[in-house]
Amino acid sequence: MPKATPNKTKPSRDTNRKLAFDAQAFLDSAGVSRKVREFTKKETIYCQGDPGATVLYIQTGGVRLSVINESGKEAVVAVLGPGDFFGEGCLAGQPLRIGTATAITATTTLVIQKKEMIRVLHAEHAFSDRFINFMLARNIRIEEDLVDQLFNSSEKRLARTLLLLARYGEEDMPHKMLPKISQEMLAEMVGTTRSRVNFFMNKFRKLGLIKYNGGLQINKSLLSIVLHD
Repeated sequence: MPKATPNKTKPSRDTNRKLAFDAQAFLDSAGVSRKVREFTKKETIYCQGDPGATVLYIQTGGVRLSVINESGKEAVVAVLGPGDFFGEGCLAGQPLRIGTATAITATTTLVIQKKEMIRVLHAEHAFSDRFINFMLARNIRIEEDLVDQLFNSSEKRLARTLLLLARYGEEDMPHKMLPKISQEMLAEMVGTTRSRVNFFMNKFRKLGLIKYNGGLQINKSLLSIVLHD
């Protein structure tokens, strides 16, 4: 009898995830010259106008990036979480920080010197690919935020912001828990008032789209608010 040919199956999605490059594991094991910094909730990581000589990588917690104009008005640019880089402007020749980074909860970061980051990006192609993908995704997010701000209602903007904060789409989970974030900060991010945020949050809760249970849980069905015309 002919010898049976073993079945060849495609790797499962879980297997593919394991095969994907793990930036955190690389940073932990490859001898990259960096230091670990821990920040408490609301602690400033760096200020607008500070010298920019390092790139930071979030291990745990969350970071708010904001800018202040000449009249003192503050605008939230982004809220980042574990696996995100920030402070990368120094790699493009920015001598000073163009915004302020603040921990929104207890946060641990890896701080990598600019020269070391450039060396690793040139030497480690997998890490370089991971970093470039992150930057491209960040640029797409900025463009989407601009369109969202220009054309969508404050209700839709709030729903989209909550989904982004919960990292909707990254994992197949029906509910995601948000780090603690105030309605004032949400109002700044959405570009509306705290009273409007409070009104829509109550509406979302009554519809079962969000839930308070030891934290703010986001149901993926909140996407219906974003898609509704």
